[in-house]
Amino acid sequence: MVAGILDGMKWLGLDWDEGPEVGGAHGPYFQSKRLDRYREAAARLVASGKAYYCYCNPDEIKAKREAAEQAGETWSYDRTCANLTPEEVVAREKAGAPRAIRFRMPPGTTAYDDVVHGKIEFANAVIEDFVVLRSDNFPTYHLSVVVDDIDMGITEVVRGDDHISNTPKQVLLYQALGAEVPRFAHVPLILGPDKRRLSKRHGATSVMEYERQGFLPEAMFNFLALLGWSPGDDRELFTREELVAAFTLEGIASSNAVFNPEKLEWFNAQHLARMSGEEITNRLAPVLRELGEWDDELRGARREWFHQVIEILKPRAKKLRDLAEQGRYFFVDPDGYDEAAVKKHLSVPGLAAHLAAWSAALAAVDPFEPAAIEAALRRCAETLGIKAAALIHATRIAVTGQGVSPSVFDVVALVGRERALARLRKLQASLA
Repeated sequence: MVAGILDGMKWLGLDWDEGPEVGGAHGPYFQSKRLDRYREAAARLVASGKAYYCYCNPDEIKAKREAAEQAGETWSYDRTCANLTPEEVVAREKAGAPRAIRFRMPPGTTAYDDVVHGKIEFANAVIEDFVVLRSDNFPTYHLSVVVDDIDMGITEVVRGDDHISNTPKQVLLYQALGAEVPRFAHVPLILGPDKRRLSKRHGATSVMEYERQGFLPEAMFNFLALLGWSPGDDRELFTREELVAAFTLEGIASSNAVFNPEKLEWFNAQHLARMSGEEITNRLAPVLRELGEWDDELRGARREWFHQVIEILKPRAKKLRDLAEQGRYFFVDPDGYDEAAVKKHLSVPGLAAHLAAWSAALAAVDPFEPAAIEAALRRCAETLGIKAAALIHATRIAVTGQGVSPSVFDVVALVGRERALARLRKLQASLA
C-alpha cells in the first residue's frame, strides 16, 4: 500500500523534498517507528494534568455506547476515571490493571481559522475526553499526527472536509504540548457523478489504474487541481508550472467537487493534442509492446512515418491506448470488417468491378501522397459514373476494417501503396 501511494505520487509528478525514499532531518517517517515519541508525549500530558489514566473496560464502554444509540441517545464517556483519587490510581497501578490515557477536555470552546471555511468553533462540552493512548500502548490517530506535525515542523495541514470534526481535538493537543497550532485548510470531498462519496464503485480504485487506462499524468494533474479549486478566471488547461504559479489555498471552494470521467477524458485529449510526436512515442511504446506491435525502427528509420501516424490519430484519441487501438491497421492487416459499415456502404451494385478499376488507378498514382490519391479516386469515380463517396467508404473499410477513420487519403498514403492495394484486392475478392 505504501508503494502504491508513492508510485502514484511519482507518476503524477508530485515529488517531495523530505520523507520516505528521500530521507531528511525529521525522520523516521513511518509511525510504526515512532511509537516511543507518542508514548513519551502521552506521559507528558498525564504529568501536566492535561490527560489521565482510564482503567474502564473497553467492552463495557462499547456496550454503553451501543445501548444509548439503540435508545436514540448520544453517549459520552462519563469521566469515571477522571474522578479517581490518587490512592485509587495507585491501587490500580499496583494491580497491573490495563489502562488507556484520555485527554481531559477543558471547559469553554475551541476555535480555529480555516483557510477555506473561515472561523470554526466547537463547544468543548460536546466532545468527550478522548483516548490518546490505547490500553495496548498504541497511540490513536489524534495523538500520532499531532506529535508528527510538531516534530516535523508542519506549518500547514491541508486535508478533506471529513476531518473538520477532528481538528478541535488536535488543536487542544498542540496547545497542551506547548506547540504552535498549524494553519488548517479543509478542502471539499470528491464525489462521484451520482453525488455520493467517490469510491471503487465509480471505476478506477487507484491512481496507477489511470496510467494503465492510458491517461497522461499531466492531464490527471490538471484535472485533479481543478476539483474544488479555481484560478479565479475561466482557464482550464494548465501546465504543471502554470498551476504551481497560480495556486493558492484561498482559491479552494467550500462545496464538494464531482469527479466527472468524461471531463477527465476531455482533459486527456487536450493534453494529448498538445504533445509532440516524440513525447507520444515515448509514452506509447510500452502500450505497443504490450500489443506486440512495437518495432525499434519506430524510433529509427520509421520515426518520421510514425510521427505522421500519430498526428492524424490524435484528433480522435482521448487516451494513449486509443492511439494504439484505433490505429492498429497501420501495423497489421484488418482481421475483419465492421458489420455496420459493410451493411451501410458495400451494397453498391458492381462494387467489386469498381474496386478493380480503382486498384489499377491507385497502383499508378505518383507521387503516392494524399492530394494525388484523392485526385485519382475522384477521376476514377467520374469515369465509372459513380459517386466518389462509394469508393471512399469502400477504401476505408478495405484498408482499416472500420467505418470511421481519419481522412482516408492520409490513411492510404501512410499505410503505403503495396499494403493498401493488397487490402483492396482482399475486399474485392470477398465481394465477387
